[in-house]
Amino acid sequence: MSGGVDSAVAAARAVDAGHEVVGVHLALSRMPGTLRTGSRGCCTIEDSMDAQRAANIIGIPYYVWDFSERFKLDVVDDFIAEYSAGRTPNPCMRCNEKIKFAALLEKAIDLGFDAVVTGHYASMVTDAEGNRELHRAAAWAKDQSYVLGVLTAEQLAHCMFPLGATPSKAEVRAEAAERGFSVASKPDSHDICFIPDGDTRGWLAERVGAEQGIILDRSGEVVGRHEGAAAFTIGQRKGLNLGVPSPDGRPRFVLEVRPKDNTVVVGPREALDLAEVAGARFTWAGLPPADPFEPFACHVQVRAHSDPVPAQAWVADGELVIRPDVPLNGVSTGQTAVIYVGTRVLGQCTIDRTVSAVPVSAS
Repeated sequence: MSGGVDSAVAAARAVDAGHEVVGVHLALSRMPGTLRTGSRGCCTIEDSMDAQRAANIIGIPYYVWDFSERFKLDVVDDFIAEYSAGRTPNPCMRCNEKIKFAALLEKAIDLGFDAVVTGHYASMVTDAEGNRELHRAAAWAKDQSYVLGVLTAEQLAHCMFPLGATPSKAEVRAEAAERGFSVASKPDSHDICFIPDGDTRGWLAERVGAEQGIILDRSGEVVGRHEGAAAFTIGQRKGLNLGVPSPDGRPRFVLEVRPKDNTVVVGPREALDLAEVAGARFTWAGLPPADPFEPFACHVQVRAHSDPVPAQAWVADGELVIRPDVPLNGVSTGQTAVIYVGTRVLGQCTIDRTVSAVPVSAS
């Protein structure tokens, strides 16, 4: 129970369905000031109190489990390491993978529980053979199946998402109000919970270090200077402070971050187009394709709120290779590509390798 409206209603619905429910809040930092508060947080002391009030109304036991050490190692340190390597990580995806559905689920099963229930908007479907599948929620505007794409078949067997068939968030809020939950109108959490002021660049500079370096165009010409390469992300346009305008006067975007030599490469927007992405760190959410080594039709989604794109995918040389029908734009290594077949989440990979759709000569 995060302290938000979704998990409170999910817990109440699990009780209504006849399950024996225990509310658990995750303490992810031993220094509350290092987590975002108010509507921007999800794991603060304030959120813990909101969760406890909801649990009291529902009439279920409530506990706070300290996962701060695991969170630091698996999410915060991973975030720093990925940026240091020039990649763009998704900490919420890593938190779901390593904390909520690994550490939490493992502890729950060890204690004799059957499943972890969350307030995510996603649906579980059981096929004719009894295999569990992860699907998009009924309300696509609130669908959160993307951030659950890291779940494996074994984990899905112990997951419940009571909000998956709910038509809208407004209905969830109305239900929360009827149940007397104080969080009924609490704003959704967003942004990165462990960066208190939202200044990702400044936060990274303190931990990775910031040293001046050069900004190059695709031909290798120096067009500006920066205060630290690790703070840049692929596709970034603002804050480049380029001293040399582009020949055609069009804006330039970050195409590449090279932490080893503290260099940033910029170029035209079309140079961000990718013809292929691939990753060796891939998993299947349930049963894999009948023959994953042969190209199969799917859709790929590369951000939590982006539109899915038709694609072909297959496994080759230990990688999940994804080739979209139309180029993906502004995607970085470190991001997660989730593949769907219809509404079903088939699997995912952390992007390790990309292939540009635009040759360097097109700069």
